[in-house]
Amino acid sequence: MASGQLEILEHGPHPEDTFRLVPFQQQMETIGLYPLKPTMLGIFQVNIGKMCNQVCKHCHVDAGPDRKEIMSRETMMACLEVIKKNPSFHTVDITGGAPELNPHFRWFVEKIKEISTTIRIIVRCNLTIILANKQFFDLPDFFKKHRTEVVSSLPFYSRERTDRQRGDGVFDHSIKALIMLNEVGYGNAGSGLILNLVYNPAGAFLPPAQLSLEKEYKETLFNSYGIVFNQLFAITNLPVSRYLDYLLQSGNYEKYMEKLLSVFNPAAAANLMCRTMVSVSWDGFLYDCDFNQMLDLKIDSKGKHITGFNLTELESRSIVVNQHCYGCTAGAGSSCGGTVV
Repeated sequence: MASGQLEILEHGPHPEDTFRLVPFQQQMETIGLYPLKPTMLGIFQVNIGKMCNQVCKHCHVDAGPDRKEIMSRETMMACLEVIKKNPSFHTVDITGGAPELNPHFRWFVEKIKEISTTIRIIVRCNLTIILANKQFFDLPDFFKKHRTEVVSSLPFYSRERTDRQRGDGVFDHSIKALIMLNEVGYGNAGSGLILNLVYNPAGAFLPPAQLSLEKEYKETLFNSYGIVFNQLFAITNLPVSRYLDYLLQSGNYEKYMEKLLSVFNPAAAANLMCRTMVSVSWDGFLYDCDFNQMLDLKIDSKGKHITGFNLTELESRSIVVNQHCYGCTAGAGSSCGGTVV
């Protein structure tokens, strides 16, 4: 499917269409940013599996209960060795699927903390996993014990819009999980326990201004449920996997790509998240970002697997780009941490 996605991104959904998108490489050349190079590698992102208890319509990982790709403990050990030998990695960003479904998830978090008690660990939790089974009920306490930051997707602060994007009952379960996280201190001022939420647009449009949307979320969630959190990350949906399928099936692909190009922001391009991170797939291969993982665009380096990790090579590499990268450079920009400018 990856090659098919790339063909669509390069040539449009139908060969006879007149729409042609300016190659992203060419766009970057015009602003002096091609080849795109790393600045400082400080974020070590690890996708520890594509298995998930949800099937979200916008998911670029195409995650779900039927996915069997799970990172082995052996590959995790190789990741731990890299983190230990390269202290420049100040952040480990653990994602999935639902990363908690990996049977070695807790062990992995504990081992990272053994390497450094000050290293920043981010867990991308979908919230509903906390209530999926009694074995996960204590996740808030586990997160607190290891001082992990929790980043959770909540498509909107209303039941209808959230369930439409993520499935029936997801909103109510997400609210219950957020309350559980608040109860152990997450999101509370002065606790040091960081709880951030993620907004993804439900249709073929870009997210609104992050700060104003964050204000709406905070007021509504607190007034309705007493929920507090730290920040809201507004993330642009990239034309990859299920979201690409949606754009094509709904006839919105061309308009969406044209919109991304029309609001291309050189400042956002200069601050792309791929310039400060390395992304590791469940099977140990290296990528410039999580989106490139899904398109199987491996890193442009001699060592393409975690077992051949070489920081010097990676710091001097050229970052692999393609048409989907327009999603990260549109408007205020988009990254795993929200807008970039």
